[in-house]
Amino acid sequence: MASRRGRALDGVLLLDKPEGLSSNHALQRARRILDARKAGHTGTLDPFATGLMVLCFGEATKFSGGMFHADKRYTATMALGEETDSGDRTGLPVAFPGQDPARPVDEAGMRDALSRFVGMIAQVPPMYSALKREGRPLYEYAREGVTLEREPREVTIHELRLVSMRGREATIDVGCSKGTYIRTLAQDIGRVLGCGAHLTALRRTRTAGFDLAQAWTLERLEALADPASALLPADVLLEGMDAVRLDAAAASRFMQGRKERLEAVAAMAASIDKVRVYGPEGKFLGTARRDDGWLQPDRLISFKETT
Repeated sequence: MASRRGRALDGVLLLDKPEGLSSNHALQRARRILDARKAGHTGTLDPFATGLMVLCFGEATKFSGGMFHADKRYTATMALGEETDSGDRTGLPVAFPGQDPARPVDEAGMRDALSRFVGMIAQVPPMYSALKREGRPLYEYAREGVTLEREPREVTIHELRLVSMRGREATIDVGCSKGTYIRTLAQDIGRVLGCGAHLTALRRTRTAGFDLAQAWTLERLEALADPASALLPADVLLEGMDAVRLDAAAASRFMQGRKERLEAVAAMAASIDKVRVYGPEGKFLGTARRDDGWLQPDRLISFKETT
């Protein structure tokens, strides 16, 4: 999260991150283009990776928490015959016991290998990652030549499909849960194949219902007369959540932090514990928790005028 002087903009920007920028640098570039006061992103991409990032500005940052837990989709290209210490083309070549870099791989063999990774799998996080140990990210240890033990973590591969294969290069489409390392997936596929593999390209194409086709490049954003026109409303982050609408009097009490008793809330399924709330004329007010038929204010939009 970052804060500075600028316009008090509220909303969500779908950004197509370019290669070579860290997620934070991409965020700062977009924030400068919009001259926005407050901004944050909802999940990182490696500098060499490209594709969809969901950036939140102003009041939208209050509702971004669920995005960190969203499923994601990637298009990844693997080079067969070589493993690297980082799992991608930015690393140095390494070998594993029994590796045969020249082992032939055809499409049938690749599809068979991919099928073994569909479902819940265990991944050992890579040393070149932002996971922390004793307050330091693992990649700092890796750059010093230090390798630490890492516990396997369970992730889910919902779909894994071969898109194309040309010689010693394969492109795959991956639908996965949060926390999945595509670099590690490529490395593990290479080990199953016996020849080794690493990523040469990675592009995030979808997350939490948002699609790359909706995203703006930094160049297109900069070319707009008013870049803020690219922002989506904050409540797009909550579209999977049930909605409650209040009349003017109830909305006024709700925005004062007071609980509201509603028959519609009491009639909702027991599994629904959180809703988005709207006032007159469809004005988004924030989120609320259900409490035995009562609407308990949770996160509220601030409508204070700022300059």
